[in-house]
Amino acid sequence: MKIAVSASGKTLQDQVDVRFGRAPYFLIIDGDQVEVVANPNLSAGGGVGVQTSQMLADRGVEAVIAGNFGPKAYQVLQAAGIKAYSVEGKKVKEAIELVKEGKIQPIQAANKASHW
Repeated sequence: MKIAVSASGKTLQDQVDVRFGRAPYFLIIDGDQVEVVANPNLSAGGGVGVQTSQMLADRGVEAVIAGNFGPKAYQVLQAAGIKAYSVEGKKVKEAIELVKEGKIQPIQAANKASHW
């Protein structure tokens, strides 16, 4: 499963960022490969959750781990068939293990109110 994790830094030892659309980095894990992607939407005006969701969908991501997902971002992820997992206070590596082991289930709705 190809998993993207919102991250505060560029390594598996960095924390999962609570922000989805404005996370500074995404670590995309595909098997043993880790790709670090600087979030191009970090400083954008509005609609960053939708833009970030689309960026990850275009990269073939099957699951996303972040702290919070707004309603529009969640809707785009759902439409693309991408599972969203809410994890806070964990390192990226720990969060990935929890998801792979089935210890965390995908969220069923947005868990953050819209900013607009």
